[in-house]
Amino acid sequence: MVGTDEGLVREKALKLYNELTGGVDDGFTHETIDGIADNSESAFEICSATVQSLQTIPMFGGDKVVWLRNANFLGDNVTGRSKRTEEGVEGLRSTLEKGLPDGVRFLLTAQGIDKRRAFWKFIQKAAEVQAYDRIDTNRDDWQDQVAAMVTRRAAEMGLEFEADALAVFVLLAGEQSQQIGNELEKLDLYLGNERRTVTEADVDILVPLSRAAVVFEIGKALQNGNAARAIQLIDQQLEADESAIGIMRASIIGVVRNLFMARLILEKFKVPTGNYQSFAGALNRLPENERAWLPQKKDGSGVNVFPIFLAAKSAASFDLAGLQGVMEATLKADEALVTSGLDHRLVLHRLVVQIASVRKKSNRRVAGSRR
Repeated sequence: MVGTDEGLVREKALKLYNELTGGVDDGFTHETIDGIADNSESAFEICSATVQSLQTIPMFGGDKVVWLRNANFLGDNVTGRSKRTEEGVEGLRSTLEKGLPDGVRFLLTAQGIDKRRAFWKFIQKAAEVQAYDRIDTNRDDWQDQVAAMVTRRAAEMGLEFEADALAVFVLLAGEQSQQIGNELEKLDLYLGNERRTVTEADVDILVPLSRAAVVFEIGKALQNGNAARAIQLIDQQLEADESAIGIMRASIIGVVRNLFMARLILEKFKVPTGNYQSFAGALNRLPENERAWLPQKKDGSGVNVFPIFLAAKSAASFDLAGLQGVMEATLKADEALVTSGLDHRLVLHRLVVQIASVRKKSNRRVAGSRR
């Protein structure tokens, strides 16, 4: 088992190891070898120990499982490229290629494998390979992928998310499966047996506001017209030495653009906003010429719906003319940050107030609310 999602690799490997050993490891029949090497000599010794274990018949007979766990010397790194390491890995490959004694099974988990090398090519042909990589947050559809993972894992626990709660959870918990699992366990314990539907309030209470999630929280405050909260978070980021330009481009420009697009969609296509699947389906069913201006997924599989869906409900509290004015104000503020000597804090504060001022006053939330 390999992959960049180390938590999921560990989880799946331990489950498989317990299945192969029947959950019984007396310390004699089966063997687990730590694959963390400090240097090339250490990597060679780990490979040698693995070979010896694979060739040693169990003391009391029966089947044997050898688990080389968390090998860190098979990737394209300094240790992995060392000649001494290559000698050790080649010895392990040669042993596996000759075949293992009857009843001996080999389980390998690795933090990464250089797929250009002979060892990987042999493993691909001779073994059952399971790969678990982190979701790439540079992809336009990463939020959709995380949402699908969260929905699936929540269902296994008997949990169901409200649409808004799922959207917030995805952006707060991030893409790492181990973190997602930890947060789902907290929600499971918090809700108990009486209630199994996760609300946005539950997520707000239990899922911590990480540094990465501050970007989302600033945008959320802007969408809700909560200028005080947005300014508070921006000031916290500036005091933590985050750049004003970085805050503008990560937390504000995208939100303003998505609000404008969402409002235009609501007026032009009248799509339903209560359910993500219905919203996504309605947009992707539009004729190609009518959705060509919408942001597309890089793989060409359709509209990048998730960010627009998150903005859709808040967009109903703005009018199109007001959002067009906000788009222009955002462009001017971004230019001011890059080219003028104006105080960056003042530029951001002024823009936040402008955005809040065009939101319909009757829908504003109480200042200071995280939601």
